[in-house]
Amino acid sequence: MTREPQQRLKDALERGTFAVTIEYNPPKGTNIAPVLDNAKQLVGRVHGVNVTDNTAAVVRAGSLPVCRLLYELGHDPVMQLTCRDRNRIAMQSDLMGAHMLGIRNILCLTGDYPTVGDHKEAKPVYDLDSVQVMQLVQGLNAGRDMAGNKLDGSTDFLIGAAVTPEADPLGPMLAKFEVKVKAGAQFFQTQAVYNPDQFAGFMKAVRPFKVKVLAGILVLRNAKMAEFMNANIPGVSVPQEMIEELKAAGDKAEEAGVEIAVRTIKAVRPHCDGVHIMAIKATHRLADIIAKAELG
Repeated sequence: MTREPQQRLKDALERGTFAVTIEYNPPKGTNIAPVLDNAKQLVGRVHGVNVTDNTAAVVRAGSLPVCRLLYELGHDPVMQLTCRDRNRIAMQSDLMGAHMLGIRNILCLTGDYPTVGDHKEAKPVYDLDSVQVMQLVQGLNAGRDMAGNKLDGSTDFLIGAAVTPEADPLGPMLAKFEVKVKAGAQFFQTQAVYNPDQFAGFMKAVRPFKVKVLAGILVLRNAKMAEFMNANIPGVSVPQEMIEELKAAGDKAEEAGVEIAVRTIKAVRPHCDGVHIMAIKATHRLADIIAKAELG
């Protein structure tokens, strides 16, 4: 029997509740049991659950069916939608289908280029960019497709976007933030935050915009992961003292990563509207992080 979500992300944001969202990668295959087993423990404890869309251009099961399965558990899914794999026809079709299946949140992303993934010869689409997708979703919400044709039943999506608050220089990112707001973005989930003071400066700059911002909390499993991120992910800067803390923890590095995540959540909480917790290969620690950070 289908269960309606216990709480909707949109309602939490509108009420001014400090929102908590988490993230799952669909399986590379059809075994969805581990994701659903983990998600069952968190029903009622989070306001939204993101499902990635072939993140890092690595082939996985689709975001939409996993979103529906999470919806049936009682979660409010956030369907990620990248521009890499679909043209505007396929996007609109998937979005209308998502609405039929109870999905009400869309995170619009550009998507990593295929050469970084596991099917390097795949042809990218990029018919639209993420800003154009937000405009497309606005149109569907208003009852029109991208060509201006009237729909027999409109969609009702909360539109999300991504931002990198620790980008250096910050100016171009702030300009892009404003463009996304004008294109219809209602909430932002940020790239990983490791420097709360710098994040506070970013939040001060974007507060004039009437949108909600959820700080990205990416759980570090070990020092090697932190060093890889510093070297390969633009706009992410893990401080050296955190790397040293992870190294000193030895075989308890994952526990140190959880403590860093909890500290960061508490530090950013006064400045933003919520947190988006990304526990890559460590989803078994989500419940711990939520409890230790006193999020629910």
